[in-house]
Amino acid sequence: MSINEVRWLSECGSTNAYAKEHFEEFGPVGAVYTTNQTAGRGRLGRSWVNAEGRALYYTAVIREPLAQPATLPLLASLAVRDQLAQRYGVDCRIKWPNDLLLNGKKIVGILCESVSYGCQMQGRGIVCGIGINLAQPQSYFDAANLPNGTSLELQGAKVDLAADPQWLAEALTDFGFDRPLYTFAREGFAPFRDEYKAACVNLGRHVTFDLPGGGTGSGTAIDVDADGRLIVRTDSGEERVFTGEVSVHGIYGAV
Repeated sequence: MSINEVRWLSECGSTNAYAKEHFEEFGPVGAVYTTNQTAGRGRLGRSWVNAEGRALYYTAVIREPLAQPATLPLLASLAVRDQLAQRYGVDCRIKWPNDLLLNGKKIVGILCESVSYGCQMQGRGIVCGIGINLAQPQSYFDAANLPNGTSLELQGAKVDLAADPQWLAEALTDFGFDRPLYTFAREGFAPFRDEYKAACVNLGRHVTFDLPGGGTGSGTAIDVDADGRLIVRTDSGEERVFTGEVSVHGIYGAV
């Protein structure tokens, strides 16, 4: 039995919204999941298309105080990558900061949100929403206008829709988040940096990124620093990118 509460919902508008509404009912680490999410949302305000019964919609609840909460999305990408490797034997790559690609197509999206709770809303926590494409057919991605999206099944993995969502939800909670949190809560991203860099598809490639004051910059991604920032070598020097959209030239469709 899981030592961290993992709640299954037969249907949910948004697992992130549910987790925020029920935040104080969980311990230091917990989770909620469903395979039928009707009102989710993507990063940067992108629209949402449900894939009932064919994807895992999961949110981790983190009430543990974190030394470096802004880098939790990077830790989350490693957590999901590790559990997908355990379950399916697949080797996902990470598109900074936290998208997972399999054979050059997006298979996982992650959206972390901060939560204020408790007396006078003084408590601080995070919910980390994760969507894993398990078994959607190609027609789903075509209809949703997601040419760079794919599912594990489309990439040849043997997916068991009756067993995999529960296995993944419990493994992500106990081994993906809870176990590394002892180190991450105190030391932040730095201890996980080498593992992350080894999986990061951006490094060594030409990227385009949003500038804080508007507009875009471009250059070669050369590193990810201990604060989780993508370091890009440009014509005018090095830029440290932490927020906004980053496009990586030539990754989609490339194995």
